[in-house]
Amino acid sequence: MSSSDSAPTEQTEKQQRPHIVGPSELESPFPILVSGAVVKGFGRGGKQLGIPTANLAEDAVERTLQDIPIGVYLGWAQIAGEQPVWPMVMSLGWNPFFKNERRSGEVHVIHNFDSDFYGRTLNVAILAYIRPERNYDSLDALIADIHFDIDVAHQSLAREAYQQVKNSDFFLSEKDETQHQ
Repeated sequence: MSSSDSAPTEQTEKQQRPHIVGPSELESPFPILVSGAVVKGFGRGGKQLGIPTANLAEDAVERTLQDIPIGVYLGWAQIAGEQPVWPMVMSLGWNPFFKNERRSGEVHVIHNFDSDFYGRTLNVAILAYIRPERNYDSLDALIADIHFDIDVAHQSLAREAYQQVKNSDFFLSEKDETQHQ
């Protein structure tokens, strides 16, 4: 078999992925709005990947996100009662590289925070689907794909319809009803 007939590599698949996803105007089912307590996860995001995640409580994932496909999404996130609203990417699924036994919603808020916010409420507006969940041959390939997802989020969220969501009433609440830990 010639090299042109071979299966695409993770690198060529990434090169073929678009840098902007979603239509220029939001379409159903987006935006999907979810609020949930941030719970301790497996500790892999920040420590192993260098990409910290805020894991939504299982009840928030099951209550609000049970009917959308697993995969990676983009949108906005906010620690309830605080400003500003930050861009985010979210993995919804089983994370096959790590062989999770339950579906999870892991939000990477694209901002460097000084401390964790376990127990706080995270408001998330999901605006577009980036890609399906996949398994990886290596941790480096997973990390590279997440960084590409972050770039896609930045470029996609720059559009006017997506910018308007971060100023919506959903993010204007001054109240954080969860306990701070």
